[in-house]
Amino acid sequence: MGAGGAADIRVFSSGAPAEVAKQLAAKFGQESGNRVLFTVANPAVIQQKLAAGETPDIVILPVPIIESLERAGVLRPGSRVDLARVGVGVVVREGAPLPDISSVEAVRKLLLAGRSIVYPDPAGGGQTGPALARMIAQLGVEDAVKPKLTLRQAITGGVALVARGEVEIGMFNISEVLPVKGVALVGSLPQQLQSYIVFAAAVRAGSAAPAPAQAFIEVMSAPAAREHWKAGGLESMRGGS
Repeated sequence: MGAGGAADIRVFSSGAPAEVAKQLAAKFGQESGNRVLFTVANPAVIQQKLAAGETPDIVILPVPIIESLERAGVLRPGSRVDLARVGVGVVVREGAPLPDISSVEAVRKLLLAGRSIVYPDPAGGGQTGPALARMIAQLGVEDAVKPKLTLRQAITGGVALVARGEVEIGMFNISEVLPVKGVALVGSLPQQLQSYIVFAAAVRAGSAAPAPAQAFIEVMSAPAAREHWKAGGLESMRGGS
């Protein structure tokens, strides 16, 4: 427990929603007196931590993983709330010409013409890497892209490679691009190529602070949080149009 009986709420979050969740946690902490502590990692690492017996109060992960944890009894029944979704965007170094990504064919040409490309490792435990690998295969450019490809998660330096000019083109969840200085977001992938990830939050079964944890989840999903998610590159799943 925190000072004066306030709770310490431990959150395990995947990278894409983490920055917005931290912003909302700061305000929640000021208003409630509770302290929210974050561990940010890719979904596979978070699942490993849970399997090893670590005990967060809240997990924020893609919906399919949350559903799997629900079935396994890891999460408190009825505590899950869908928070926001994020799409994949293209990023280049700040000051570089912005390429055309307005159509499927434009993206195909970019992948063929680009000198070097980075996106998340499909084996890294997230959803973005596998989705992009499928997209590249569907576009028929897999063999051309492979020799110039670097696989690196956004939260472990993938976007920074673009910022330093070591890689020309990056493809990552938009929310993981915006906090990194030295890069320019070209835009979202065209709708036909887009792969959205919906993130949900839930309280872990056995949490020592289930009521404060659920209260923070409600803050993250409230209509008032909508603009925070938008500014962070995500779309709120609640709060109206």
